[in-house]
Amino acid sequence: MKYIDEYRDPQLARGIAAQIARRVTRPWVLMEICGGQTHTLVRYGIDELLPPQIRLVHGPGCPVCVTPLETIDKAIALAGHSDVTLVSYGDMLRVPGSRTDLFHAKADGADVRVVYSPLAALRIAVQQPGRKVVFFAIGFETTAPAHALTVQQAAREKLHNFSLLASHVLVPPAIRVLLESPRNRVQGFIAPGHVCTVMGWREYEVLAKDFRVPIVVGGFEPADLLEAIRMLVVQLEEGRAEVENQYARSVNRFGNLIAQRAMQEVFEVCDRKWRGIGPISGSGLRLRREFAAFDAEKVFALEDAEVQEPPECISAEVLQGLKAPTECPAFATRCSPENPLGAPMVSSEGACAAYFLYRRHDVLCAK
Repeated sequence: MKYIDEYRDPQLARGIAAQIARRVTRPWVLMEICGGQTHTLVRYGIDELLPPQIRLVHGPGCPVCVTPLETIDKAIALAGHSDVTLVSYGDMLRVPGSRTDLFHAKADGADVRVVYSPLAALRIAVQQPGRKVVFFAIGFETTAPAHALTVQQAAREKLHNFSLLASHVLVPPAIRVLLESPRNRVQGFIAPGHVCTVMGWREYEVLAKDFRVPIVVGGFEPADLLEAIRMLVVQLEEGRAEVENQYARSVNRFGNLIAQRAMQEVFEVCDRKWRGIGPISGSGLRLRREFAAFDAEKVFALEDAEVQEPPECISAEVLQGLKAPTECPAFATRCSPENPLGAPMVSSEGACAAYFLYRRHDVLCAK
């Protein structure tokens, strides 16, 4: 298939890997941010193709994985209302809350529905005016524009039975927190291509400058990621710290200005708790006051509560690139996609899920 097959060409991939091997002279630790990139790296064995001086660690770029336990519990509580239809992306159904998940809530009789688009949730609200339809709106800057446009459409149609349980997060503040951590070991970042398609890369320039760290916007195919790694290695070996764009077929410096305008009209920046990391200042989006009628937190007067992660789960360290999923004692035994301890094992963008899909046999044999 054009624009896909050529980026999966084994000969091309081996050629880029050889370029990296010729260029690298010392150890470097690199982090990809996006969970989609993580799955490509693990699925195609790109880490095993690289020279031993290059170590890849995985970042918090899985929106399902960083949605806090407290928000999952709120969604489950809403689904328990007899007059509520809780609408969600499919990834969220198996993410464990503090006691259960949306999948089991649905099995117990809650009206929980899976959609691929927020506009599908809007259609449900139109078709069932007697029910309160809540869309569980999670994601990075990638999904926020579509959610914003959906709220604007609901306002135009005066749909008083529709609301969002919003849990949007922003990537650059999370990278800053990782870089400020005394435990940080990352020396270069592959920035998320889909987020940058919406937002551009201007927000990353200040990070590169403040922390003297190179950042390369990368795509999602094997050749994309190998080329992004090569670009990072060249910068590191030359002592440069700049933002470069490997994903030029999709990303420009300024991003999608129309999408950004929709986000700004509907949402405002707020502090947000990240599952496994904690509160990060200015890292979230919430509905503006003029759209409060569509804010499920306000419509249902939801209260905040502090909930602790299962002590056996190391997803907090996985999401910060401090440990690999295979370092968890529960990996592929007591924690699996069918019975997850943490969100990274169940999300289609989770690092633990990637290792379970493509590496679990190696790990279990080693045990």
